[in-house]
Amino acid sequence: VQLQASGGGLVQAGGSLRLSCAASGSVRSINTMGWYRQAPGKERELVAFIVRPGNTNYADSVKGRFTVSRDNLKNTVHLQMNSLKPEDTAVYYCNVNQREYDGRYYDYWGQGTQVTVSS
Repeated sequence: VQLQASGGGLVQAGGSLRLSCAASGSVRSINTMGWYRQAPGKERELVAFIVRPGNTNYADSVKGRFTVSRDNLKNTVHLQMNSLKPEDTAVYYCNVNQREYDGRYYDYWGQGTQVTVSS
């Protein structure tokens, strides 16, 4: 599975950005799609993931500001980020968790896209 992310950039505090990530290749039985981020000097952390509409999970720090959505027909996941804060600055990584032929679940990662929020 290959993941191609887009939509990062530089924005002022209070602004918005929308990240998108498209899965291609050996896409079959996707379990979850989501986003993680890693700020300089920090560990990678979960931002949000979606199983299906209405079944989502968000980090406490982004609840009420970020919205994750998924298009199963296009194998795409989006992250709408509103009211951005400087502490949201990080490299954002797309993640797909998929069940493979051996019955196990594997994680696949995108290349990362930089989000920078200026104060």
